[in-house]
Amino acid sequence: QVQLVESGGGLVQPGGSLRLACAATGFSLDYYAFGWFRQAPGKEREGVLCLVHSDGSTYCADSVKGRFTISRDSTKNTVYLQMDSLSPEDTAVYYCAASTIVATYSNWEPDYWGQGTQVTVSS
Repeated sequence: QVQLVESGGGLVQPGGSLRLACAATGFSLDYYAFGWFRQAPGKEREGVLCLVHSDGSTYCADSVKGRFTISRDSTKNTVYLQMDSLSPEDTAVYYCAASTIVATYSNWEPDYWGQGTQVTVSS
């Protein structure tokens, strides 16, 4: 059974940091690309924020580059999203997703999705 389970969301003050985790079951990080998306209240889901390829190379969108970092731990079969310098505009449900193929970053549609974890940035 393939499954993605996100954790690490919560309430954080502006300027703070959070690290999200995505535990993958039934996947091998060596054969899948994993990425993070988000959907803010009342808005459409954004394109991929950050992605780690099966070879370990990473990509982050310009909108979060320098603040968000994606990494993976193959021993734990887990992908992480480190988020720094958070602002209220980062408030959203964050989703982990995976697929074997990444055609383009701008319209990547993964095959597998987690249930999401809420991140709220507020004072």
